Amino acid sequence: MSMPYEWQVGWRYTRAGRAGRRNGFISFISFVSVLGIALGVAALIIVLSVMNGFQKEVTDRMLSVVSHIEVFDAQGGALADWQATAQQARANAQVQAAAPFIAVQSLVARGDEMRGAIVRGIDPALEAGVTPMAAQLKNGVLAKLQPGAWNIVLGVELARQLRVMPGDSVTLVAPGGQVTPAGTVPRLKAFTVAGTFDAGHYEYDSGLALIHIADAQRLYRLDGPAGVQLRLADLHQARGVAEQLVKTLPPGLYVRDWTRTNRNWFDAVQLEKRLMFIILTLIVAVAAFNLVSTLVMTVTDKRADIAILRTLGASPRSIMGIFVVQGAMSGIIGTFAGVAGGLLIAFNVGTIVPAIERALGVAFLPGSIYVISRMPSDPRLGDVLPIALISLALAFVATLYPSWRASRVKPAEALRYE
Repeated sequence: MSMPYEWQVGWRYTRAGRAGRRNGFISFISFVSVLGIALGVAALIIVLSVMNGFQKEVTDRMLSVVSHIEVFDAQGGALADWQATAQQARANAQVQAAAPFIAVQSLVARGDEMRGAIVRGIDPALEAGVTPMAAQLKNGVLAKLQPGAWNIVLGVELARQLRVMPGDSVTLVAPGGQVTPAGTVPRLKAFTVAGTFDAGHYEYDSGLALIHIADAQRLYRLDGPAGVQLRLADLHQARGVAEQLVKTLPPGLYVRDWTRTNRNWFDAVQLEKRLMFIILTLIVAVAAFNLVSTLVMTVTDKRADIAILRTLGASPRSIMGIFVVQGAMSGIIGTFAGVAGGLLIAFNVGTIVPAIERALGVAFLPGSIYVISRMPSDPRLGDVLPIALISLALAFVATLYPSWRASRVKPAEALRYE
């Protein structure tokens, strides 16, 4: 079955411009409209892919240090039986591993240098199943964390700020104090630096210290671990699994997933992504509505053709359909060209950006300033599909008014001066 003549005529108007200065100019404007849509769609895909890449990179580095879910006593005390809590949590199919922990804000001092840090007491053997960084360091510096050895592992930035090296001694100042006849004095304990870790995330590299959980219990005078860390099969299911654990675990426990632990950062990233999507969508909208001027000029130029079609029996609806097809085809071509170009660049950002840096002799992400020295990219179908649909919808809407004007052309008036 052949296509309706509205489609054939509309496609002919889209792909070909007859000779002549005026028609050539219209064809040029039509090409610019299609190119604008393509560039807008491609820019939106590339920017969102790079933002996704940065978010994924930071999330991976963050989750190499912290667990997916933490379960601890709602009153802030020690868990009476952390093994039972861990066993109950493992009943959930998503939970793969569990480990006890203690996390307390303390001061780490070395001479005149003093820094605040989260001191985390861990079991090195079990911690390796919960955090990837611990798995990498299990047979290295973490093996030196033995009960009673009073060894400590510092983040690389924290060690640099304190100017310490492995083998040096630092002093931990615990919160609260010890009541003596002379008054309340802070609880101090000397630790030997067993080594450092580099998580690639400044917040943890500059503000986290690891000690053995037995030493942490003695230093902070706790009867047991403060909570249990859980590792999930799918980190993106953390919020749902946390809600399930709240219902299945005994009352009096607080369950917190990694998205809530770093809620401010993730909220800021999501807000920035939404705003960027809106701003770049406006660029696509401007390019799409350039089709209005193109179609208005085309309708003016084709008045005689419209009149002849009307005298041959074409209805106003058919005339409108011709120009809707013309504008829609321009939108479709621009959108699919933009999607193809955007994905091609997004999937090859790791190759394209270094080539540009070498050509210009610059570094967009200097390693001395930024933790991430390469431009990451993570194209997602959940971003590309809405972009394509919005672009197509805007292009279709832009065709309605010029097409309606074309359907209102009166044959007698249009042919009067032909």
